[in-house]
Amino acid sequence: MAAALAALGACGGGDPEQRAAQAEANAARAREQSIQSAMGNNTPQSYQAGLGTGGILDLFGPGRGEPARQIGVNKYLWTASLDVLSFLPLEGADPFSGVIVTDWGRVAGDPTPFRVTVLISEPALDARSLRVAAFRQAGGRPVPVSAADNRRLEDAILTRARQLRIASAERR
Repeated sequence: MAAALAALGACGGGDPEQRAAQAEANAARAREQSIQSAMGNNTPQSYQAGLGTGGILDLFGPGRGEPARQIGVNKYLWTASLDVLSFLPLEGADPFSGVIVTDWGRVAGDPTPFRVTVLISEPALDARSLRVAAFRQAGGRPVPVSAADNRRLEDAILTRARQLRIASAERR
């Protein structure tokens, strides 16, 4: 009986602080992977080179003579969006379609839950490439934030993207 309790206790996953640290590390790893996949060509080598075997997998790769496909979002806008929204839990991020969706979270000092969806539609570092939709929870329903708050969020992302671009140019 004591051995069974000890084994069951070992399966408990450790103390809550350790589980929270592990969850935070997993979220950081996922965020880093999504940043890297948006910044570079993360396609498998066989996709980049073209398989050329005439198999079923050739349907998903570039044809003969076609260049490997690149991700169509701006890497600075992508990284800046993740940086600016890092205070909210990340629900999903797709660098191929340029969509970032956060889960409900709270802004420091504000008790109302907050959620943001970002769409980066073009590879240009331009305000027209960025669309932000922010919502607050009111009465259990999502309600859009004011246009001014939405604009401030877009401006923060654009400012951060420009900072990243300048820093990248200075490193060269």
